Amino acid sequence: MLELKQLVKTFHRGTPNEVRALRGVTLTIERGSFVVVIGTNGSGKSTLLNAVAGSFLVDTGSIKMSGQDVTRWPEHRRAKFIGRVFQNPFTGTAPNLSIAENLALAAKRGRRRGLGWALDSNLSDQLRERVRRMGLGMEDRLTNAIGSLSGGQRQSLTLLMAGLMKPDLLLLDEHTAALDPKSADQVIRLTDDMIQRDKLTTMMVTHSMHQAAYLGDRLIMMVRGQIIHDFQGAEKRRLTPEALLERFEEVRRMDQLDEAAAEELRLQYV
Repeated sequence: MLELKQLVKTFHRGTPNEVRALRGVTLTIERGSFVVVIGTNGSGKSTLLNAVAGSFLVDTGSIKMSGQDVTRWPEHRRAKFIGRVFQNPFTGTAPNLSIAENLALAAKRGRRRGLGWALDSNLSDQLRERVRRMGLGMEDRLTNAIGSLSGGQRQSLTLLMAGLMKPDLLLLDEHTAALDPKSADQVIRLTDDMIQRDKLTTMMVTHSMHQAAYLGDRLIMMVRGQIIHDFQGAEKRRLTPEALLERFEEVRRMDQLDEAAAEELRLQYV
């Protein structure tokens, strides 16, 4: 369903601030798979999601979605395939529009739009039912401005908007990181329920070891723009937050050894 081959992306190439964000990433995700991506700061995990979404074009490599080569497609053209939720609850919605109006816009994403009412009575009833099923008690508040909601409520609705039309690919970029623990737990419950119910192909970036261990059917760990671990099947099911932390400690130790070795070599040949 999603095929990434040898993705390379370098920012600020040829300057003192050069960052090799992706270094030949190859990854295939089957339809219906829920893939969690973890890594330290600067590992390339969010860069990978941005590359898939089309926020920038990769330097080399290819990206295929649902059999189509989208490598050189701009972000807006990929939108018909992708639903996305960002870290900031206030990204991805129009704060001055009502909840219903925001949902109506999401229902039209990637579709041809003509003149006519975007929010008719039939669509309103459908949206009210979708909001009611979330169990947040907001189905009778659809005329309220979405900007008046709390961060957790708004992120829950942003999640609903992203998955409303059952996109080919759902991208979740640390979408609970800015929330308080109670709201984060609520959004994660809604996330897992929606993905399982609608069988959505999903890539989720997280810093939470608990989420990484217990969500999804596959876990990818990235370091310095490369995939170093890919846990699937029984191996993924056996993972615990403690085991993942141990893996991270191993990576940190190896990074320190690599840096120390490089510095020693540099000093030898100065």
